[in-house]
Amino acid sequence: MTVIKIILIAVVLLLTGDFISTFFYHVPEHIFGKYHGAVHHSHNRSFIRYAIATKNPLVLITGFFAAFPYLVFLPVFWSLSPTGTILGLVLAQSHVEFRHLSPTKWTTPNTIIYICKLLCITTPEIHWQHHRNSRIAYGDIFTFYDKPAQLWFQFLLQFKQPINN
Repeated sequence: MTVIKIILIAVVLLLTGDFISTFFYHVPEHIFGKYHGAVHHSHNRSFIRYAIATKNPLVLITGFFAAFPYLVFLPVFWSLSPTGTILGLVLAQSHVEFRHLSPTKWTTPNTIIYICKLLCITTPEIHWQHHRNSRIAYGDIFTFYDKPAQLWFQFLLQFKQPINN
């Protein structure tokens, strides 16, 4: 039962963190923000390097906002399973590194692609589609957030138009 609880807490942490990150940070930042696009969709993919290069430490706030959804429920998850919480955070951070592997230096093996497809997990190849076209391939961890996020993007886009005129 303990192993199931650990796995369940890790999965719930990943699901809720990715949901909140996608719909309350990532999509709105693409429409209303400026730092995510300037950093994440440029050749300089480090909030820290960008903050130093531009001498603007406020850039780090958006990096914090990207991580915050995974941390917000930490006290609740920790009280249920510290090990599951740590596992979820380690998996989330590991996935950040995995999905940002260079497409010119890395090709995901077919077996891993198959497993990721079964589990609806974003691969580097899918995430790089998002780097090329910021209107597709949402969901930092889970691919099933993509279609609803695209609809959310279209909805929020309505509110940007009057602001720019």
